[in-house]
Amino acid sequence: MSEKTDILIIGGGIVGLGIGIAVLNQKPDLKVKICDKETDLGQHASGRNSGVLHAGFYYSPDSLKARFCRDGNAELKQLCQRNKIPVQTVGKVVVASSEQEDARLDELFNKGIANGVELELLPHSQLPNYEPLAITFNRFLWSPNTAIAESGLVLNAMKQEFVSRGGQIATASAVRLKNINKEVVAEGFNAQIIVNAAGAQSDRIARSVGLANHYAMLPFMGIYRSVYAEKLPIKRLVYPVPHPINPFLGVHLTITANGKVKIGPTAIPILGREQYSLFHGWSMSDIGQALLAASSLIKGESHRVGEILKSELPKVYQPALVNAASKLVPSVKQVKNWKKNPPGIRAQLVDKRTGRLEQDFVVEQFANSIHILNAVSPGWTSALPFSRWIAETKVLPLL
Repeated sequence: MSEKTDILIIGGGIVGLGIGIAVLNQKPDLKVKICDKETDLGQHASGRNSGVLHAGFYYSPDSLKARFCRDGNAELKQLCQRNKIPVQTVGKVVVASSEQEDARLDELFNKGIANGVELELLPHSQLPNYEPLAITFNRFLWSPNTAIAESGLVLNAMKQEFVSRGGQIATASAVRLKNINKEVVAEGFNAQIIVNAAGAQSDRIARSVGLANHYAMLPFMGIYRSVYAEKLPIKRLVYPVPHPINPFLGVHLTITANGKVKIGPTAIPILGREQYSLFHGWSMSDIGQALLAASSLIKGESHRVGEILKSELPKVYQPALVNAASKLVPSVKQVKNWKKNPPGIRAQLVDKRTGRLEQDFVVEQFANSIHILNAVSPGWTSALPFSRWIAETKVLPLL
């Protein structure tokens, strides 16, 4: 017999939990259930991210990322304060390594101002006042509101809030959808509304009801290496000027909530959506999708595929990663005994129509189902206002 629920959410990451909380905040009498295929929540992107609360200056002003990142930063800080979760607003410097990168600082600054982000563009002579260990070509950006927090503690606090509001959670509970007479049905459930917030599996679930057919998934593995902060006592996060087209922020230095400094991440194309090690976490379906995405990317921008592979593959090994980070902070090269951290995976969509990496969050709807796709960085920072927007403008109007 099917279990009856008003709203079924597939995926118990930060977006799924955020949608559930936002729905119950508006309609506390609804029955809302989150199903996650893993034995605990946060086993993938929501529990493996860097813990950086981005300020919101990287993103085009007309994008969903720009719309929600700045406010998400403030709301996550408030959540941390309410739940006594340590949050450190250490700030970030973005430094340039060439004349070309220095010129692109103006573009980042202008985006930030358009997005309402507090930001300063400063001469190199002032850099020692912000981060003495960093270097820059000419100028640098100072982002005072960039912060760090422990993602696992945030997720646990949201889980407790969702349950306290009457929400239900089922782990080890994979859900399959069917399109029956233009209505989406979840096997084993009688659900009025279905929300797909399944992260790396979201496009696959969307395709099962006829959506997202113009997308293919190309996963990228992100590897960090870390040391205790006393070995590299930076005061701020230190980032490079990102590539003008690729949606990756480049190898950077991050302070962690548990007293370490990390360098990374890599952005290595892999075959499996959950391939955290060489021989585990992939399927033939994953491989097919990854190859399809890669072939689409090659057709659209073949030179960029070569650039990504040439740049990223060597960073699997410590010397190349250290060398990249040392362009921002030269003393990185003096540090020994870097420890490899558990990897994360960016579930990046490729638009097969254009052969380009999708740059923004994607939300698609069919009948009684909502599908959140490509919720990659800054998905964690943006999660609270993004989830509330989905709940208020997409989910609740279907009731």
